[in-house]
Amino acid sequence: MASDLVTKAKEAFIDDHFELAVDLYSQAILIDPTNADLFSDRAQANIKLHNFTEAVSDANKAIELDRSNPKAYLRKGTACFNLEEYQTAKTAFEAGAALVPEDKRFGDWIKKCDNCIAEENGELSTPSLAATSAEVVAKTDAAPKETEPVNNVTPAKPKYRHEFYQKPEEVVVTIFAKGIPAESVTVNYGEQILSVSIDVPGEEKYVFQPRLFGKIVPANCKYNILSTKIEIRLAKVEPIHWTSLEFNNNIVVVRSSIISTGNRRPVYPSSKPTKDWDKLEAQVKKEEKDEKLDGDAALNKFFREIYSDADEDTRRAMSKSFVESNGTVLSTNWKEVGAKEVEGTPPDGMELKKWEY
Repeated sequence: MASDLVTKAKEAFIDDHFELAVDLYSQAILIDPTNADLFSDRAQANIKLHNFTEAVSDANKAIELDRSNPKAYLRKGTACFNLEEYQTAKTAFEAGAALVPEDKRFGDWIKKCDNCIAEENGELSTPSLAATSAEVVAKTDAAPKETEPVNNVTPAKPKYRHEFYQKPEEVVVTIFAKGIPAESVTVNYGEQILSVSIDVPGEEKYVFQPRLFGKIVPANCKYNILSTKIEIRLAKVEPIHWTSLEFNNNIVVVRSSIISTGNRRPVYPSSKPTKDWDKLEAQVKKEEKDEKLDGDAALNKFFREIYSDADEDTRRAMSKSFVESNGTVLSTNWKEVGAKEVEGTPPDGMELKKWEY
């Protein structure tokens, strides 16, 4: 029964066997998938394992099942804070504080979030937040204990393949999942988190929850479920180049100032030597103009030049005369051509015949 599994999970958690606790809570969730407390407690175990994105996902599910569960907001806020999503964390803590105003932990967390947000915005010249971040996991509702090191396990091959490309203002993530019903797909956005779950009845649940390379604007993000894929558009906070989809501490983001370029073409970074495309285009046009042709090619070029340099009436005259005469007359006199239908004039020795349908 689920209650027996929960009892064992809590014992494992107290004994610092957090991986076992996660496994036992997962088994209990399979039996009772609508129990918000199970997701909230598994989120706490994931926090102890530093699986912060998984903790956010569990906390979101707990909130979805029970919006009056203050523990779920505490778990979500704690995980988001560790992911440096301070604004999202603050929002979660504020929601929890509204439910239990007497719980001082929410107020303390909100102050921490405010300090971090201010420092991010350059409003504070406080020392590094490394010490603060180190205390995060210990300051939850469980007794503070040191976490045992977690062995690195090679992740299993994902069920669905994904890739991404980007524009200056957005990142487009594509998950190649065919024939997935819309009701089986759940997509959530955080300050720097994308959470995608595909739960098709009778199949193993797919969860894709990366911490993103850069911050996004959740309100401007959207997704579309197609017959062969799920396309997710993430609106960037800053028009910086993402060198990968997922965050990496070893990557330094270089922010370049945005300068108005008027009508100039956009220039993108490249390892190849840069080319002056405007100069190249002008050179090609000059070569085309100076090119010497013979026969029909030279005649066609001559007519194209007349047409391109002509005014509107001349162009109308040329088009009308050419069409109505079946290609045997080309006039530039609109007053003459516009007043009547142009009759065809066949070359010497040839006879003009109308096509019969």
